[in-house]
Amino acid sequence: MAEDRIQEMQNLIDRMNAAADAYYNGQNELMTDYEWDALFDQLKRLEEQTGTILPDSPTNKVSADSVSGQKEAHEFPMLSLAKTKKIEDLVKWAEGRPIWLSWKLDGLTLVATYDNGKLTKVVTRGDGHTGTNITWLADAIHGIPHVIAETGHLVIRGEAVISYADFNQFVMESGEDYANPRNLASGSLTLKDPEEVRRRNIHWIPFTLVHAEQEIISWGGRMDYLKSLGFATVDHERIEHPDLDAMNKEVDKWTKKVTDGENPYPVDGLVIAYDDTVYASTGSVTGHHATRAGYAFKWADESVQSTLDHVEWSCAASTITPVAVFEPVELEGTTVKRASLCNISECERLGIGDKGTLLSVIKANKIIPKIIHVQKTEGEFHIPSRCPVCGALTEVAVSPLSGTKTLKCTNPDCAAKQLKKFTRFVSKPGMDIDGISEQTLSRFINEGWITRYGDIYRLGSHVDEIKELDGFGEKSASNIMASIAKARTVPDTRLIFALCIPLVGPDVAKKLLGTYAFQELIQKARTAEDPEVFASIDGIGPEKSSAFVNWFHDEKNCAVFDDLMNEVQVQAVQLIPSGSRCRDLTFVITGDVYQYKNRAELKAYIESQGGKVTGSVSKSTSYLINNDVNSTSTKNTKARQLGIPILSEQAFIDQFGNND
Repeated sequence: MAEDRIQEMQNLIDRMNAAADAYYNGQNELMTDYEWDALFDQLKRLEEQTGTILPDSPTNKVSADSVSGQKEAHEFPMLSLAKTKKIEDLVKWAEGRPIWLSWKLDGLTLVATYDNGKLTKVVTRGDGHTGTNITWLADAIHGIPHVIAETGHLVIRGEAVISYADFNQFVMESGEDYANPRNLASGSLTLKDPEEVRRRNIHWIPFTLVHAEQEIISWGGRMDYLKSLGFATVDHERIEHPDLDAMNKEVDKWTKKVTDGENPYPVDGLVIAYDDTVYASTGSVTGHHATRAGYAFKWADESVQSTLDHVEWSCAASTITPVAVFEPVELEGTTVKRASLCNISECERLGIGDKGTLLSVIKANKIIPKIIHVQKTEGEFHIPSRCPVCGALTEVAVSPLSGTKTLKCTNPDCAAKQLKKFTRFVSKPGMDIDGISEQTLSRFINEGWITRYGDIYRLGSHVDEIKELDGFGEKSASNIMASIAKARTVPDTRLIFALCIPLVGPDVAKKLLGTYAFQELIQKARTAEDPEVFASIDGIGPEKSSAFVNWFHDEKNCAVFDDLMNEVQVQAVQLIPSGSRCRDLTFVITGDVYQYKNRAELKAYIESQGGKVTGSVSKSTSYLINNDVNSTSTKNTKARQLGIPILSEQAFIDQFGNND
């Protein structure tokens, strides 16, 4: 009997370690968090019953990432936090002492070390004792400054995360298949090209100050100190008297932030920590847990049963994704009847069948509906041979890295593959059609209502059908119609940008329309024999001119444009600077900004003051703006070689800002 239990434990361990390896290394997901947690609890019970913990048990080790590179021992070992799904356990652990509550961010932990104000290394978590040095990727990750105003030795732990919005955008643009933002983040840190990593828009969010030379005995004080150095720390809140009533209220409040979508980053729970860091350091180490370092709370996912009605195939970008449509169920206070099945491999892993298949459904981390288990399969799983949007033949593609099978449309002109372009078209810098999100566009395209830009302005003919769509209703349909009506008059610069012409962004549109009136510009592009006809315009050049002219020489593009012009009116925009503080000066902006909302806002200010912003440093550059003025980045190095001043954001504001 004992041998049977040991074998049962080993089987659980093998399954969990294989899933953890895939989870930590950006591979295809082998099981959900819900399944992994259930197996962990089962293994824990067996270990307690037998009094045996096998060497490779996940209850007794920290899973390691497999990021390749130079291995480095952590100065301060990274032990795991004990976890619970019971608020009563949090109260007991707190012992009535003041604590801080923060997000348990769902990403990859990175440790940043600073000496004498300079970043000296960035190391992955690894197995908690040894990680991989990825300092060379620091420039590609937002939130890790190279220089700070601290002259001592500083060690900071933070989580590298990708927001849901950036994840959806990347998957839509790239057509690559990732299960979730964490999966994409972990896979990104295995890449060799910093530019490719930068494209993933990873943000590093510090969640604790591990060491500083000055004595700060308050956890909250340490976080305040990090913020004073310019770090964007994890959200946190002090709980002075953590009794059961207070903890229930706080956990409910933070849970509501998740369910209401207030937090842009994926989280898989909450963390509490003592404010008294001296007391926190007195705890013992049990296995791989420091008993007073912190305590993690994970939501107990509510699982319900439902019956599959059918599998809907939704086409977005280059991938056709299976979606389970099932009998409506109540989950976390909302009615749920749809859940993405991600790809063909996931359908096969779960054992998805046809109508009548019995499913177990949860809302993963209180947000995303997910099928976690098939209790009984009915019929067979059918893969469509035709694209649901355009009717072209489909093909099953297999990823050479993960072996994941996805369904693709073979038609390069399929409207669903143009989702990125339609998203840009309706965006605020484009036609500014409020209320039509990327997800809404995808739904309308899959319904067959949108195949070209002008179709968006003809959605009124489908208003009754829109009202009946899941998640819409009469008010949503009415708001969309009002936004479309408002967007029928559009500034010429925004329309040119909205057309998604290669290399033609807002700047190029402004430069072209600063030289030619709208109708004259279009006519000249259509009839030009020389594709470089606009190359002499400052900031355009032969490549951008050719891209613009060639777009209008394509019959399909012209048909789309002419159709659109039947639906909208174009306004000429007078591009006159409102001031002269930056007149005749050329700026390059690089790195993160903190006082302006973003680099676009800083750029807009410079242009409003008669200045120009370009993308690369050259002899004509007047100033390089970079908050990391001492960086050895390519742009900083070139600026120094050319004798071009490098200004921090504050220095720019002091010299050119409106301080009146």
